[in-house]
Amino acid sequence: MDPNNPGPEDYGHDRSGDDTVPRRQSRDPLTPDFGHQAPQQSRTVQLISGDLLLTVNPVDGSEIEPCRPGERPAAPVRHTAAQRVDRERAAAPPVPAGPPAPQLPLLERQEDRERLVRLLARGRSVRLTGPAGSGRTALLDAVAADCASLAPDGVVRLSGHKRTVADLLHALFEAVYRAPLHRPDREGLLALVQGVGAVVVLDDLEFGGAPLQELLDATPECAFLLGATPEVPEPGADSGIEEVLLTGLGRSASIELLEQVVERELTDEEANWAGDLWFESQGLPLRFVQAGALLRQRDELRTGPEAVDTDDDPADVPPFGTAGPMATPLPSLGEGAAPAALLASRLSEAARDTLRFAVALGGEVPHQAHLPALVGDTHADAALGELHRSGLLSPAGPRYRLAAGVMAQLEASGYAETADAHARSAAQHYTWWSGHPSVTPERAVAEADAVLGSMARLVPGEQAGQASVAVLLARSAAPAFAAGMQWGAWEKALRTGQEAARIAGEVAEEAYFHHELGVLALCAGNLDRARAELETSISMRGALADKAGAVAGRRALALVADRSGDPAPSEGGPAAEDMPAPRLGDAASPPGGVPAVLPLFPRVTDTSAMLIPRQEPYPKATAGARAGVLRGARRNLVAVGAGALLAAVLGTVVTLGATSGSEGPEGQSVTTEQSASEDDGEDGYPADEPADDPASEGDRSGDGAAPVSPSGTATPSASGSPSPGTSAPDKSPGTGTPSSGSPTGRPTQGSPSPTKKPTKPPTPTPTAPTTPPTESPDPTSPGPSPTETETDPETSDSAGGPAESAGASASGQSSATADSGPTTA
Repeated sequence: MDPNNPGPEDYGHDRSGDDTVPRRQSRDPLTPDFGHQAPQQSRTVQLISGDLLLTVNPVDGSEIEPCRPGERPAAPVRHTAAQRVDRERAAAPPVPAGPPAPQLPLLERQEDRERLVRLLARGRSVRLTGPAGSGRTALLDAVAADCASLAPDGVVRLSGHKRTVADLLHALFEAVYRAPLHRPDREGLLALVQGVGAVVVLDDLEFGGAPLQELLDATPECAFLLGATPEVPEPGADSGIEEVLLTGLGRSASIELLEQVVERELTDEEANWAGDLWFESQGLPLRFVQAGALLRQRDELRTGPEAVDTDDDPADVPPFGTAGPMATPLPSLGEGAAPAALLASRLSEAARDTLRFAVALGGEVPHQAHLPALVGDTHADAALGELHRSGLLSPAGPRYRLAAGVMAQLEASGYAETADAHARSAAQHYTWWSGHPSVTPERAVAEADAVLGSMARLVPGEQAGQASVAVLLARSAAPAFAAGMQWGAWEKALRTGQEAARIAGEVAEEAYFHHELGVLALCAGNLDRARAELETSISMRGALADKAGAVAGRRALALVADRSGDPAPSEGGPAAEDMPAPRLGDAASPPGGVPAVLPLFPRVTDTSAMLIPRQEPYPKATAGARAGVLRGARRNLVAVGAGALLAAVLGTVVTLGATSGSEGPEGQSVTTEQSASEDDGEDGYPADEPADDPASEGDRSGDGAAPVSPSGTATPSASGSPSPGTSAPDKSPGTGTPSSGSPTGRPTQGSPSPTKKPTKPPTPTPTAPTTPPTESPDPTSPGPSPTETETDPETSDSAGGPAESAGASASGQSSATADSGPTTA
């Protein structure tokens, strides 16, 4: 199709029904183009750890929460005999590619074999101790085959290479029980393995003493057959373990084993050489297997194309196994004692590269499926068979590793010069492989030793970029180890990755590893360690503004606090993104708290006539500062305001009822519509003055303010016009105060300054009243209601009758503002 004139199918039109249009073949997602790798989805796996639900999240970090009752798994079920056989076959090392190696007999081990079987049949545990290369693994395999029917749970084969007690207990549980995605906690694990009755064959044991006693006490119904080297600590004196020592082979058995490897009889020269080798190696079977590989390579060199002259008659070529003019000399005794370098020099280039990778990974040999990608040769998987037939490898669980002493010999020969480069190549390959969606956690766990070996080589490296490569590998492999429930390898990957991230300065990745270590410690029940790791992760992610990671860390930390019985962590408070959003209509408190409410009514100094119980006065507010802070919610403020309003209303109603029913001595009611006279002010009691409160100063701001009478009408001001319904009082012109000749004897006061706070006038000397005073409240004194009046109980009995009331309205009366003149500022 013309790229400049696209057809309709380029615009999404369906032409699937047209058979004339060729369809484009889909690409294989597992083989993307170089530089355009297909996007990969992150794998999240949920599994049960005790009573916790663990969600392994490779992106933001694993999440952990209590498992709901409906989500808890069923009780584990024991494997059947057929399932145990299938699992044992799957756990065996893979058969190397290439021609099969000869089956070697078990020489001079029949007595030890029968003794071990008798001890195990009695339920006794046995420790088989022998030097590296003495044939322990072959003897353990033969004894395991003889004990297949001794125990109800059969024979369980375990590898103690780089394994702890907890790892071995979980491996025993997985070998006997079927519990997918369920890893019991410490208490549940011990309860389950106590009922396991099996013969446990444990090779490559690396601990003794108290840890070994812990393993034995946790499995009282199991009989252990332990294989260890003399360097491993011995078990305790009260452990009850039988000790069986394994020695080397005799001279005749060693020569017989050498002939089995070479698959022919030895010549006299070769037999003498084998005798010297036996004396030097103390009859270790591994040395004779490697020596047989040297003789086999020698035979191949003698019969190879380079060893035969094509110009000669083929009849002149010596037969196989006989000495000839082109015979290769025998290896020296030193080469026979340390044959690794000589054997490797006669192997293929792919096999030598495999050895370089094994040295770089700390002796761990990659699986044969990875060799083509690592070496760069499509037929490199056959290299594993070459190495195995040469005696350079030994089985270790489901994998192979370099045989005893081989790594030291190869390092002395220069194979460690490129170890850093090979470890970096292996790490980059395993980073891609372990993160690929097609790789199951079980396959990643089977390759855990090689992955950890590559990381261990890179972390202390001094070359630039090595630590970053280790961080990427740990970031990719650790979630796979967690999902595969190989938590020993998970912890090692996390600790190595955390150290590599610290060296590389990658804070975000270091925070991730701290979070995962905290989750792992929480699953293991180590709450103090979990708290420390999670707090470190939260602080790092808070500095990086990683909201999702910080939320996951705080959730896990809250679970730690709940499990330990401590209060929930409050340092720093919850983050803003974790706070629930306020709903519409909800009252939000201000950041500084709720300010105090000023009093609704000004403070009154004279409370003798108040009917409402007097409360403690509010503190007077100062300029530039609030009176106080009321610690409460909005509903408390509403309740306080409603209570104050209700008290004011009730006081008004009670006061009105009291004043409406009050009458004079002769049945006449006292009116409040008349203004107080000048004489009344001097003979009666002075009006109550308000306290010095800023809230009441607005009513006394000056002469222009017109006070309101209790009847609801405005009283005349100092300038003059009378109120409706009242007579104009006599007063001195231009002033609102009595004259100096007033009979009250008050001193004449000048007009106060508007800005000066008024002072309380002195109390006048009471004189005999000529006219009964009219009860009139202070017009400037605020109260709950404009109609509220105050009644003095001392003067109510001496009040006059109608004549005195009439005299109150005679001449000589002054306005209410005259009396209140000094109080008006």
